[in-house]
Amino acid sequence: MTGFGIFKGQFWIGDRFGVCPPCLDPTPRSGRPVTLVAQTTVPEGGKARRVYLSLRDEISNGAAPAGMLLPGEHRLAAQFGVSRVTVRRALEALAADGWIEKRTGAGSVVLPRAGIEPQIAADFAGLIPQLAEIERATTVRLKSFSYGTPPAPVAAALGLEPGDRVQTAVRVRLSEGVAFSHLTTHVPADIAESYTEADLATQPLFRLLERSGVAVDSATQSVSATLATPEVADALQAAVGAPLLSLRRVVRDRAGRGVEYLSALYRPELFRLEMTLARTGAGDNRHWEPVIGTGA
Repeated sequence: MTGFGIFKGQFWIGDRFGVCPPCLDPTPRSGRPVTLVAQTTVPEGGKARRVYLSLRDEISNGAAPAGMLLPGEHRLAAQFGVSRVTVRRALEALAADGWIEKRTGAGSVVLPRAGIEPQIAADFAGLIPQLAEIERATTVRLKSFSYGTPPAPVAAALGLEPGDRVQTAVRVRLSEGVAFSHLTTHVPADIAESYTEADLATQPLFRLLERSGVAVDSATQSVSATLATPEVADALQAAVGAPLLSLRRVVRDRAGRGVEYLSALYRPELFRLEMTLARTGAGDNRHWEPVIGTGA
């Protein structure tokens, strides 16, 4: 596997393993789990946030290993082109999140990350069955359940007619009590009438759709990035404006009808996507292509 290639054969959530397609590897190439903190205290202000995220990435990627003494405030301020006050705010947030320890007279020392939950990873080529497996191995909290007129982009994606209604649900998925994804789903009302709010609070949506007789045939999905709104930030225990991984998926049945529109937001320090690539072609036409069906 190219890229991160950390999980394969199983996925790892907290201290539990769950079987899923062989694109997820519980044995990191480095020989130790990749671990990240659950809490996020991103500081206010764009400059302090930039310093915080840059230093956090260095620590999480191993560039700044446990026990390393970070440069002093003067040096960091010069490195990032910001004031010492800005650097201090970033360091205080890192300390609050457990990434570093500020020691009087010594500076900021990177802390070991053992025992802190690892990322949840999913291979992009086999994403849908893997997300279904993740649904079975994690818990969900239903935030809202209602019927109404969908936003125009949702109506267009599902091929709805003017006046058509959808059932809209907002859920938060947790691993070991830590929220890592914010899910908003829209399902045509005539399909959603087959399940109740209580059903959705306790069962995966794909299972409820199958129970209602929907024959899922295909889906299109896209991945981008966005910033946490106040509502989403509160649900994910993240800072307002924190970066999030954004996944949108439209599911269709065998007749080509849109049966579900999903907007999923993930905390990038707790969830990531991976892709296995193969080198194909000959001569000047050699190029990278995704490997499909590795989970078969």
